[in-house]
Amino acid sequence: MTHEPAVPCAAYSRGTLDNASTLLHKPPVFSRIGHLLLILAFLGATGAHWAVLQSVAWASMLADNARVAPLSAAFEKTFDGKHPCALCKKIAEGRQSEKKSDVQTELKKLDFFNQQLAFILNSPAHFILTGRRNAHASSLSRTPPVPPPRFLPV
Repeated sequence: MTHEPAVPCAAYSRGTLDNASTLLHKPPVFSRIGHLLLILAFLGATGAHWAVLQSVAWASMLADNARVAPLSAAFEKTFDGKHPCALCKKIAEGRQSEKKSDVQTELKKLDFFNQQLAFILNSPAHFILTGRRNAHASSLSRTPPVPPPRFLPV
């Protein structure tokens, strides 16, 4: 009875759950989905969804107005603000309700320490009063070298 060396099966080498290299490798699709979700969350938090909805409303209004009037008149009627569509009215109501909820949140002052700081000055235990030094240039004991040095001493 001869034993042949074990050859890994092709099914195991292509990425089953017990293959460590496939567990560490993440397909780029998952990172792209994560990035897309992060961008969508950021846009929602900053209120960009209102701008997107308003752009859709203007595009549909422009298309509707261009069917019955020339393009220049359709532009004027769409963007003059006097003829809002139903979607534009809903967007304005949504923005107003969002602003009201922002105003209602009040900021509370955080008091971490509610006590006075006390400054205590301690005098030194040992103090020596030295004599007054003469700080005039004439009191210097060394005179500059003559002729001036050509290099700096180390």
